[in-house]
Amino acid sequence: MLADENEASLPVEGQVVSEAELSHAFHDLGGGQRLQVVYSKVLKAPVVAVVPLTREGFDRLEAIHRLLASLHGRTVPPDSRITPQQKARLRRMLQAHDGQRSGASRRDIAAVIFRMSPIRRDEWQSASQRYAVMALLRDAQAMIEGGYRRLLRHRHRG
Repeated sequence: MLADENEASLPVEGQVVSEAELSHAFHDLGGGQRLQVVYSKVLKAPVVAVVPLTREGFDRLEAIHRLLASLHGRTVPPDSRITPQQKARLRRMLQAHDGQRSGASRRDIAAVIFRMSPIRRDEWQSASQRYAVMALLRDAQAMIEGGYRRLLRHRHRG
């Protein structure tokens, strides 16, 4: 391990550090992501991040990269768990759900989300926006019932 002048007091390999000098805690990264870190009571700073050796470990490594950037005053890379397209769809899902809870009809919801001009009832029955609103409402309900947890994890290949 190489050390610079800022890391001079970090323990070196083989050095014994007493449990009294360390504490374990979870560092909140926002967006539902946390890292288990070991804090040095002497340095008053995190010195170690714990990474599970499971598939979720890859997510933690990315989180550690963002944490290090933040701790060292560098630009924090964006969270890559959700693409811009997914964010846009999630926003539409929330808009659709909020509209429905406020008593808006599906046609009214479509008019707001898709910036539609008013259409006749018979046109609405076969409009693609009608089916899009139905899908947004269905998916919003699934998120509310616990599907939001998927947003906190990267997609992993089987």
